[in-house]
Amino acid sequence: MLLWLADYLSQYHRSFHVFQYITFRTILSALTALIFALWFGPCMIAWLSKKQLGQQVRNEGPESHYRKAGTPTMGGALILLAITVACLLWGNLANRYFWVVLLVTLSFGVIGWFDDYRKVSRKNTKGLPGRWKLCYQSFIALAAVVYLYFTSTTPVQTDLILPFFKHAIIPLGFFYIIFAYFVVVGASNAVNLTDGLDGLAILPTVLVGGALGVFAYLSGHLAFSQYLAIPHIEGVGELCVFCAALVGAGLGFLWFNAYPAQVFMGDVGSLALGAALGIVAVCVRQEIVLFIMGGVFVMETLSVILQVASFKLRGRRIFRMAPIHHHFELMGWPEPKVIVRFWIMTVVLVLVGLASLKLR
Repeated sequence: MLLWLADYLSQYHRSFHVFQYITFRTILSALTALIFALWFGPCMIAWLSKKQLGQQVRNEGPESHYRKAGTPTMGGALILLAITVACLLWGNLANRYFWVVLLVTLSFGVIGWFDDYRKVSRKNTKGLPGRWKLCYQSFIALAAVVYLYFTSTTPVQTDLILPFFKHAIIPLGFFYIIFAYFVVVGASNAVNLTDGLDGLAILPTVLVGGALGVFAYLSGHLAFSQYLAIPHIEGVGELCVFCAALVGAGLGFLWFNAYPAQVFMGDVGSLALGAALGIVAVCVRQEIVLFIMGGVFVMETLSVILQVASFKLRGRRIFRMAPIHHHFELMGWPEPKVIVRFWIMTVVLVLVGLASLKLR
């Protein structure tokens, strides 16, 4: 929005040309989202408390979680508001990638909102039935990836890029739609499963989102993409503004979500942020890198899959409780230790993902 205004004013003063630089708008987007989240956070927490929209705790969970019952949830709406404000102010509203990512994020947020509302209104941990949730997620994800497929202008926009190998590209063809669908829906649910401890999901999301912003900038820049031997995708650099907004909003939310949490993001935040990571990775053609950098999310998801499969096939559990962060809690690890160690793992994995830019 302000980009258009700056473009108009640049004919009167050349200093307004600075807003044409993606890097400058990326910085402003991060700061805007961060300040908005920090400023509006206390108001939202107070409103959620007034409406008695408190967290419901599973009876079979660790005993240390019982004290969290009643803590305001659905705080992920704060993140989405901050992202939206920052993106609309500093993003290029004529960019198709920008709108696909933003609309997918907000749409998954709506699904999460209804899921959370059913939980708090009925005073139990059961929200939307799983098949309904998956149906809504599938519709939105398929709509987005089908649009990206039929509006692609070069083959590389639908090819699978293998990291750590020069010019290793696998043409996906129509299979791109199925593959991209699983990336978006899988990422959304993976972050949702990880969101079980104070601040556990939000910082890895911020780190991975920031790294994807780096990939977006480099892929959208012709000179850098040629130098690094990564695919050049025209227009995808604008996603830097979105990723920066995600980083700023996430850090602002972490201020209130850090242990002991004053507010939880709920499904409205976790489903939306996971979908955001997935659709950004699809746009910049770095799905495998997302798998690497989001290793904590992958580990959490696999722990649930293995736990369920083992119990159904053998009648025995592998972990004391799934997702795996609860397993470590029941082993005696204090909650802050679990959180920080998972953060450290994410930092290492994000660095590995970024290293793929040069290690080829």
